[in-house]
Amino acid sequence: MADDTLLAMKGLVIEATSYPPGEPPKNVTLVHGVDLTLKRGKVLGLIGESGAGKSTIGLSAMSFGRGGVRLTGGTIHLNGREIRLADAKALRSLRGREVTYVSQSAIASFNPAKQIMEQVIETSLSHGLMQKPEAEARARALFRKLGLPNPDTIGSRYPHQVSGGQLQRCMTAMALCPKPDLVIFDEPTTALDVTTQIDVLAAIKEAIRDTQVAALYITHDLAVVAQVADEIMVLRHGRMVELGETGQIITAPREDYTKALVSVRGIEHQEKPPSAPILQVQNVTARYRGTNFDVLKNISVELPPGQTLAVVGESGSGKSTLARAITGLLPPTSGRMVFNGRTLSPNLAGRTKDDLREIQMIYQMADTAMNPRQTVGTIIGRPLEFYFGLKGAERDRRVQDLLDHIEMGKGFADRYPAELSGGQKQRVCIARALAANPKLIICDEVTSALDPLVADGILKLLLNLQAEANVAYLFITHDLATVRAISDKIAVMFKGAVVRYGQKSDVLEPPFDDYTDLLLSSVPEMEVGWLEKVIAHRKMESAGN
Repeated sequence: MADDTLLAMKGLVIEATSYPPGEPPKNVTLVHGVDLTLKRGKVLGLIGESGAGKSTIGLSAMSFGRGGVRLTGGTIHLNGREIRLADAKALRSLRGREVTYVSQSAIASFNPAKQIMEQVIETSLSHGLMQKPEAEARARALFRKLGLPNPDTIGSRYPHQVSGGQLQRCMTAMALCPKPDLVIFDEPTTALDVTTQIDVLAAIKEAIRDTQVAALYITHDLAVVAQVADEIMVLRHGRMVELGETGQIITAPREDYTKALVSVRGIEHQEKPPSAPILQVQNVTARYRGTNFDVLKNISVELPPGQTLAVVGESGSGKSTLARAITGLLPPTSGRMVFNGRTLSPNLAGRTKDDLREIQMIYQMADTAMNPRQTVGTIIGRPLEFYFGLKGAERDRRVQDLLDHIEMGKGFADRYPAELSGGQKQRVCIARALAANPKLIICDEVTSALDPLVADGILKLLLNLQAEANVAYLFITHDLATVRAISDKIAVMFKGAVVRYGQKSDVLEPPFDDYTDLLLSSVPEMEVGWLEKVIAHRKMESAGN
């Protein structure tokens, strides 16, 4: 093994046991004989859709299998030692010392009852790597390097007292504090707004460069990994599809699957001309009960039938709050909403059954939007019974029609949500909304939790359904690539107000206000060196910072 090789996996096989309902347990192979080599100070990107084996392979670098996963074959050499068969004592010694881990959700990884500094230095102290004053000084230096505000005092805060982007950088500081040889970054920016993602990505890249630590960077976004990785390994169904230098993978991919990843989001939607609106939001201002500040400030937007209004902005800008106001869940303090020629009651209790039926909603997390104990047929059939009184064979026929519409076909009506993929779950939620025969569907970040290829399929499905049923979409997102792919009109929101609004062609045409310019420039592009260019030309910081 070469002296500069830090991590070497050979013929890695990883298995798990699945427990299908009503069937005996069976062994499933998750990773099929993968080879991987990582040199010191280098970054290898692991990319692929959900279920490709990215996180499973990444965690095996510390000889760990999550949720009953077993490392059953091959070898894993770290710093020249075989660790796959190492005993518990040896593994405790290397985890948190030689190898550290940064998870996707920092908020779920921090203890809410402990201050940030205590958690950042905990591993360094428990391994006896440094004394507390030295560890705290290193943590403050890392806070400064990672661009955190008030680096000398931010450690005294609790996790809920910093933003998502700031907490993700605190977790990176935690991983770097013990001076490890290898850091595993597991989707560290996926849950962040596009503007905040850029800051975290830049901070991670600079920290890797300055500390000369090696890294496995796991993601499903090829444009993101292109900014930090020296090499990229493309994975699918637990097998390696392609391995190469970053420049080669994004400019000259060899395999068809890699080409599909590179060309994703190639949807071209022709903007429809303005027409009479089906929805009018007129000077709406709203605040949450018990607060003394407005979360929506004099909002006015219109949406014609059969068209899509994209509401875009970062977390906290008021996008989902606007959806709550339109659906009657948050009554406005002033202003009104007109739908299909009638003024809507400001609160849900005052809405008619037709009001409820004609305005449907699709949520970001399909997992939590469906009852796990109900079959797909029951989930889709519920609005058919409630709004139209359909029962028995007539209802079942309509359920199957809707499943055909969302391109799922036969065999799914008797399945439970746990038996579906993420994309299939979201399609079922779309079918449930369509079952009510609505005139308006509010789509709240419906593709943000999905892999790019799966999200692409959902967007194409929504556009096809819109063309067939002439349904209007109010599409809430923070992803400008999605906005370009699906919208006719755009409303840009910032701190509860609409700062830019109009037809897509007008909103995306310069000159831009500073915030719209920040959003547009923060969409990662498939180009090596793009990150440095966008940071250099920024006009303002994101609200998440």
